[in-house]
Amino acid sequence: MSRLVAGQAEDAARSLASPDLYRAVWRWHFYAGLFVLPFLITLSITGALYLFRDEIDALVHADLKTVEIRQDIALASPSTMVAAAITAHPGRAVKYTDPATPGSSAEITVNADSGERLAVYVDPYDGAVLGALADRGTVMWTVRYLHSLRYFGPVARGIIEIAGGWVILLVGTGIFLWWPRGQKGGVVSVRGRPRNRLFWRDVHAVTGSVVGCFIVFLAVTGMPWSQVWGGKVNEWANGANFGYPPRVRTDVPMSGSKLSDEGLTAWSMEQAQVPMSPGAAAATQPIGLDRAVAILDDLGLNRGYAVNIPGKPEGVYTGSVYPDDLSRQRVVHLDQYTGESLVDMSYADYGPGGRWLEWGINVHMGQQYGLLNQLLLLGVCAGNVLLAVSAGVMWWKRRPSGSMGVPPMPQDRRVFRGLLAILVVGGIIFPLVGASLLVMLALDRAMTRRRPALA
Repeated sequence: MSRLVAGQAEDAARSLASPDLYRAVWRWHFYAGLFVLPFLITLSITGALYLFRDEIDALVHADLKTVEIRQDIALASPSTMVAAAITAHPGRAVKYTDPATPGSSAEITVNADSGERLAVYVDPYDGAVLGALADRGTVMWTVRYLHSLRYFGPVARGIIEIAGGWVILLVGTGIFLWWPRGQKGGVVSVRGRPRNRLFWRDVHAVTGSVVGCFIVFLAVTGMPWSQVWGGKVNEWANGANFGYPPRVRTDVPMSGSKLSDEGLTAWSMEQAQVPMSPGAAAATQPIGLDRAVAILDDLGLNRGYAVNIPGKPEGVYTGSVYPDDLSRQRVVHLDQYTGESLVDMSYADYGPGGRWLEWGINVHMGQQYGLLNQLLLLGVCAGNVLLAVSAGVMWWKRRPSGSMGVPPMPQDRRVFRGLLAILVVGGIIFPLVGASLLVMLALDRAMTRRRPALA
């Protein structure tokens, strides 16, 4: 009991050290948490699952994605596998994905005559069709779309972008509230017992101090996928020069279509245009998929690369791969008539900003450092859920009956000036976040004016 009283006295002393500033920060920490915590829980759960996407997909879709390894058997040619896929599901093959390992199936993307876009899985040893799913129809693609709220339209995706900005505010104000001010507990240790609010306060504070920097990292590295900020920055950063540095492309005409229109690509390559085949003017015969795959193999693309199959006379074969090892990322466009490499772009050719962003995205997805990367972020996701739960319990124990329990307004409103200056800077960088901050300021002001009137 004495420890509990001592802990409460320390909390009181800490808040009295600068009561108006403490109240202002606490108030905005409360608002940020009220908005962010529901998203933090869903993002953490779906993100934790997606960290192990390859392992989970291989388990759930084992009948389609894994095959028996057979020694001393010549693999079926890519064209044979494509023919088998089209026979089973009539339509036009638009992409061939090379088996990533000896125990993996090949994947043929087919625009079926029925109007569906299918991923057809083929055994590369005998060319037998194993089955098909809707394109991006695996369980992990479902989790990815839930993580980004893509299923719920552009408004929901905009809300996720706003939540990312508010997460940074939440962590910043949380660190201020946690910062030691002479107290002996609640910094790296947890006091009290679960029935006490002090216990949950300390769990929340100590957990936040451990995972806070990781939360900010995930919020910042998640912003490139955001609808407004991410889209505009990508367009500004990569929209010039067809998306390729001059040294990596020959002087060939560009089609106007973007690489991202043809399938999944790296963030830094989304604005890159697809070239046209100069060999079309000579009216020669196309080299065919088998020859294109052989050329890409000779160029050393990482196993598991995808090949976009041209559907027009001026089209190109595009080989692309985005493995866990960033240095192996690569995009190669081949003239479909001569096999000449028109563009050969790798991670080393990205600009400094692009390399940093791609590194952040790779770490965010748990890819860059293997199992260690996955386990570290799994721990962060678990910490995020604990933060949200402890915040809810702490609020429930603190709030007055019949009230939301919003922290009190500072008596000296001038303490908001420094905080507002930080919010303005953040709002300029992230416009949707800035707009939401203005809305929250207006609502807070309206509520504080209404309370005296009601009283």
